[in-house]
Amino acid sequence: MADQELEDAVQRAIEDAPPRNFTETVDIAVNLRDLDLNEPSNRVDESIVLPAGTGQETRIVVFAEGETAVRAEEVADEVLDGDDLEDLGGDDDEAKDMAEETDFFVAEEEFMQDIGRYLGTILGPRGKMPTPLSPDDDVVEVVERMMNTVQLRSGDRRTFHTRVGNEEMSAEDVADNIDVILRRLHADLEKGPMNIDSVYVKTTMGPAVEVA
Repeated sequence: MADQELEDAVQRAIEDAPPRNFTETVDIAVNLRDLDLNEPSNRVDESIVLPAGTGQETRIVVFAEGETAVRAEEVADEVLDGDDLEDLGGDDDEAKDMAEETDFFVAEEEFMQDIGRYLGTILGPRGKMPTPLSPDDDVVEVVERMMNTVQLRSGDRRTFHTRVGNEEMSAEDVADNIDVILRRLHADLEKGPMNIDSVYVKTTMGPAVEVA
């Protein structure tokens, strides 16, 4: 559970945001320090399940056939088979559009080699290669978990952003989401909290409030 100081900062960020005619997302900006981000092993690249959810629709595409495809239809935004994959491989523009519009891809293990061949140059650089689905995995559980997942990816930049909710969520829930992210970063970065220079929270159009 997040501490009161973090919750208060989130509350302030939400309250200080000017009224808009749409529901704004709440994001954090993380500023790193004392890391050589030219070295790929030092870069942040994490998938994190948020306890209170992302507060946004998450688009998920599944590559599957047979019974897995039937079950995936219940929860995924789109389910593609081997023929669809081959068609995408022959249409770079369509593949790029799908990559930009989709948050996460899931694929039965048997598809992974062909996905690498047909779509690797498009999905790889975007950090969107599919999560492999083994025969023992429940595709419904995997997709539902991903609906509450965000990607933390710094690349070679000192500052990176990720969404942590929306302005209609309670400050407590958004703060809990931020707390989970910060705990993961503290555990994974070489010097833990010492590698974090500052963290700010803000709505889409609102002012930034420092939280760490």
